Amino acid sequence: MTNYKYHHLGIPTKTPVKGEKYLAEYKVWHCGYEESEYGIEWMRYEDGCNLPEIVKTVPHVAFEVDDIYEAIRGKKVIIEPNSPSEGNIVAFIEENGAPVEFIQVRRT
Repeated sequence: MTNYKYHHLGIPTKTPVKGEKYLAEYKVWHCGYEESEYGIEWMRYEDGCNLPEIVKTVPHVAFEVDDIYEAIRGKKVIIEPNSPSEGNIVAFIEENGAPVEFIQVRRT
């Protein structure tokens, strides 16, 4: 059984947000969840970003999980497990027409 711990809410925007950081590999700007008491993260996607359209246009909820492969087993995976930042593995599924992100944090 997978345990889900709320991590953040990702909201797409087309407007630059103060303090955003760039993930060149994904052509994405993001910011906010580390500073937000409620984990609100703003996501701005550049032209040419290859992520699924649903991720670029619909807000997503993200959950921390112990085993990302268990969390996505049998689900409609729209972004395969990958590591956008050191120490994290993420994947996205589509559930009921909305993107859901899972994050596995490598703890030392």
